[in-house]
Amino acid sequence: MSEPKRIKAVLFDLDDTLISWEKAQVTSWRDFNRPKYDAIHAAVTAAGHTLPPKERFAAVVSEINKQSWEMAHETGRADSLEEVLVRSLVYCGLDRADIDGQLVIQAYPWAPLPGVAPYPDTHTVLDALQASGYQLGLITNAYQPMWMRDSELEHYDLLRYFPARITSGDTRFIKPHPAIYWRMLGMLNILPHEAVFVGDRPANDIKGALDIGMTAVWLNHAYLNFDLNGIVPDYTITTLSDLLPILEQLG
Repeated sequence: MSEPKRIKAVLFDLDDTLISWEKAQVTSWRDFNRPKYDAIHAAVTAAGHTLPPKERFAAVVSEINKQSWEMAHETGRADSLEEVLVRSLVYCGLDRADIDGQLVIQAYPWAPLPGVAPYPDTHTVLDALQASGYQLGLITNAYQPMWMRDSELEHYDLLRYFPARITSGDTRFIKPHPAIYWRMLGMLNILPHEAVFVGDRPANDIKGALDIGMTAVWLNHAYLNFDLNGIVPDYTITTLSDLLPILEQLG
């Protein structure tokens, strides 16, 4: 009788781990976000509120967004997208009690970005993991709610692999804070030593996984050129396919 697998689950980061942003068709984050901020402006003014001109409103949201992420990286605690947008509206003169958070977040037009796509071996590797009986989980440092990023997962035919998935906006913590990892482990009812985490950012993905006792696999893409800065992953791979023999060894 064979022994049960020591590793029960494989957890993944999303951006630049399962989907590549190398060829994303965006000139700058300001250009990427501006249509979204304009859509919020239109929805809120249509609801009868007065806001500064669109250019001014976009500048306010950009600055509050920037400050929010800077604070998150200092403290490990994250705002949600809704909180960033509501705070921006309050700064622009609205009473928080008068702001319909659901209207604001529903007006935010999130969609897959042209040029972003799964890696060539993403589906093959996930199919192999499912066939081998591993539980799969997804943790992403995104302040959008998971339901918003689910539209991308569905577009890339990835949603079916991940019954357990969370964002930093949902949990209010960002990697490498241990709380976001523990939330996922709880969802899967497993302990850290029973999970492998795969991610591309040493300071977020790898450090956080190592700190709570997971096996950490660094997906080292040449186009990203991240420095380990003293972090020592358990394994380093250059393609997702390299993960399969590692799991066979661990199992």
